[in-house]
Amino acid sequence: MMDAIFLDRDGVLNEEIGYASDPKDLRLITGATAAIRVFNERSIPVVVVSNQSGIARGYHTETDTKRFNAALSKALQKEGAYVDGWYYCPHHPDGKGEYAKVCDCRKPMPGLLRRAADEMSLDLSRSVVIGDKASDIAAGIAVGCQTVLVLTGHGANEWAVWREDFQPSHVAPDLARATEWLLAKWRRICRPIGS
Repeated sequence: MMDAIFLDRDGVLNEEIGYASDPKDLRLITGATAAIRVFNERSIPVVVVSNQSGIARGYHTETDTKRFNAALSKALQKEGAYVDGWYYCPHHPDGKGEYAKVCDCRKPMPGLLRRAADEMSLDLSRSVVIGDKASDIAAGIAVGCQTVLVLTGHGANEWAVWREDFQPSHVAPDLARATEWLLAKWRRICRPIGS
């Protein structure tokens, strides 16, 4: 049984538009809500862990990020799905002011995963990280998680560029297909997502 599912946000749950911060730009990726609902129905915590360097770069504020996350949460709830925890890194080495720093929470560093695991009492060795970037996969591997690269968002390009440098546990077209693979892997009976 899986202890938790850690998801990147942009490019995994919502369409990648570059520094998403305005709720009016929110577009859920097809099948993402149904996939989260599958985990919810099995009491598997879903935790979003996201780099939000737009804060450090001055493109938007932490309040904007929280507002976008709230809109995403509301959109999921309308379809009967929910996220158990939201974690983001506002830093970037080339950022501005207090956010300009090298930190342990910006993926590929695993600080966000460790923090969430500590705060939510989760076993990382029994958890899965799903993301669309090599940095998501590297963070998961660093703490002993299974990892799935999805080809939405930056995923297809990341896989083309980095496939010889990192090896996720699995590569899936999107979150829905990643969910089906995980459930089959853990010998769960599953129906196609969205049916």
